[in-house]
Parts: sequence; structure tokens; C-alpha cells
Amino acid sequence: MRAIGMLFSLGLTLAFGYAYYAQYFRWRSCFNEMGRCFDPEEGVVYHAQSGAVWLALAFVAFVVFLYQLRHMTRARR
Repeated sequence: MRAIGMLFSLGLTLAFGYAYYAQYFRWRSCFNEMGRCFDPEEGVVYHAQSGAVWLALAFVAFVVFLYQLRHMTRARR
């Protein structure tokens, strides 16, 4: 049961990490003084604030994964 939780939190870490990359990191040089970037090909406006949100979610999911991993290795001893 713990392994399922670990895999779930690892999956969330990867999903939130990809969202951080797709919504902020690859557009980081495009943001203007208002923190916005317009992609004319897709017609989408990206916001700099979304980077902090996705990165925080990825960090929390990764901490949960590490916590579960630590307790799983201690249970085997």
C-alpha cells in the first residue's frame, strides 16, 4: 500500500514538474514587466506567477515522496 502512495506522489512530482516547464520555464525570457508572455502561434498568454505555483506543488509532492521513501526503508529494517 505504501508503494502505491510513493508512486502516486512521484507521478505528481513529475506532472507538476512538467507543468512548471511548460507553463513557465520555457517562456522565462519572454515575460514583460507585467509578468505576461503571449505566444502568437497558440494564442495563449502565460503568466510568471504560474511558475511559482507549479514549482511549489512539485516541491511539496517531492517532499511527500521522500518522506514515504524514508518510512518505507525504515520499515524494512
